[in-house]
Amino acid sequence: MSLDVETPDPPELETDADLSDYDDVDASGANDTHRDDLDAFLHEGAWDEAFAEWAAQSGLDASEWQIVVDLDLIERFDFFWDDFADRVGYHAPGLPEDWKERDLHPDLDSWSTVSAINAELTELGRIVSDRLKADYVDWDADYEAPDDLPDF
Repeated sequence: MSLDVETPDPPELETDADLSDYDDVDASGANDTHRDDLDAFLHEGAWDEAFAEWAAQSGLDASEWQIVVDLDLIERFDFFWDDFADRVGYHAPGLPEDWKERDLHPDLDSWSTVSAINAELTELGRIVSDRLKADYVDWDADYEAPDDLPDF
């Protein structure tokens, strides 16, 4: 499948966002998150490239994508440098478990749709993160592992 929609603007990264606010992010220790750099990379083309790659294989249909747009979920993505793991980490927005009680959107009517949207947004975050690390990030991690780590 593929999703044929216009590429949305990239999310604006908040330089003062606190990683501890996210339940789904485990970035060990305080480090320079390079959000300003990553934000520039997103606007220089990383977002457009990654979004095109994601849309080409996305399982979302137009009505599910419209829910994402209507709820401004793209704006809630966050990307940050995780120095400890030497990676671009991300927080993907998602629909909450109490979506039905909160009556979030008139077209949101099944767990199947909620699950599909959440899974696809996570996949979009992964693709953007991978693209940033592979093609844009040009700094090395400052963290150096101790010499006494076991070999696996």
